[in-house]
Amino acid sequence: MASEEPSITIGDISGNNTVAVGSNARAESHVHHGPAAQPDEATRQLLEAVRQLREDLGRVNSSEQTAALDEALAETETEITGTGQAGPTRRQRLRELLADSQALVTFLSSAGAVATLLGM
Repeated sequence: MASEEPSITIGDISGNNTVAVGSNARAESHVHHGPAAQPDEATRQLLEAVRQLREDLGRVNSSEQTAALDEALAETETEITGTGQAGPTRRQRLRELLADSQALVTFLSSAGAVATLLGM
């Protein structure tokens, strides 16, 4: 009688560990990422200003402009918290939206803070 001992396979595929045990086993892949990059001081200040402006936007009447600005601010916040920085394209988009919302920028000091940190 032949022995039916399970086989064990352990592999490493592009940094992912996989394990399969037995003839009917399925492999599972687990990816472990290190902590997100920490933003520098200027980016931390921008993140805080972005958060403050998003909070302040909730206090004004919503419009197409404020909705677009809030969406861009949310994306910026996500990018900074995920990567530690806001890329040049993202910063340029915020500059454009703030320039289009000059009345809002004048009205909300938090918008002025973001504009200043973006070099406007």
